[in-house]
Amino acid sequence: MTAAQDMGQRGMDFLMEKGPGIIGAVITLVIGFWIIGRIVKMTEKVMVSRNMDASLIPFLKSLLNIILKAVLIISAAGMIGIETTSFIAILGAAGLAVGLALQGTLQNFAGGVLILMFKPYKVGDLVNTQGHLGVVKEIQIFVTILLTPENKTVIIPNGAISNGDITNFTVEGVIRVDMVMGISYDSDIKAARKALMEVMEAHPLVLKDPAPFVGVVELADSAVNLAVRPYEDPNNYWDVYFDIYESGKEALDKAGITIPFPQIDVHMEK
Repeated sequence: MTAAQDMGQRGMDFLMEKGPGIIGAVITLVIGFWIIGRIVKMTEKVMVSRNMDASLIPFLKSLLNIILKAVLIISAAGMIGIETTSFIAILGAAGLAVGLALQGTLQNFAGGVLILMFKPYKVGDLVNTQGHLGVVKEIQIFVTILLTPENKTVIIPNGAISNGDITNFTVEGVIRVDMVMGISYDSDIKAARKALMEVMEAHPLVLKDPAPFVGVVELADSAVNLAVRPYEDPNNYWDVYFDIYESGKEALDKAGITIPFPQIDVHMEK
């Protein structure tokens, strides 16, 4: 038998042995890619129908597509006799090493996914989280960006936010401004309450329902402290806060109400 005949015979033997597996693998890949395409499209429709964040949908769709295709290719490789056990072990070890190296980053990524899925807040909401109060300017996959009342940009990792407390002042649509104004012990409490109520009732941004409120909250060392509680839209929080303090001071002055400052009375005995 010549060398050419020997090579031909070996080729035929290889085709007879591996041919069915190769054909099966090709068919599996073709059908598998089609099924994966359908699964990815259906998943995208479900995410859109559930109003999932638009910035998260492409990422999750791509991630699902890559994972399913990787599993399909490994399965097809096994059908034609390629040893996949070692390959899977190497991939697992590499994934573990990358996961340990990027532990903090992955935690922030997971936190970002949870925030975008469950929406504890959205862009434009006034929130207090991780010791920072501000309006949500942007929600990224790894961080959330807040704009504080001082016009400072605060960048907070999503992992810390998702594992901590979040106070959302916007979600209910109405927020109460808590202020305290002190008057002297000699002043008329009813007159002070009337003056402050008139200020809040006349303010265009203060809501009529729930109605504003003024009441004694503390008998302090140097003053009778009045709780001043107007309600308004969360977007108007700071406008109402500063306006009521300023207008309230003017109204108390006009009504002859004394606003005391801390003082100590010293009694001397002869």
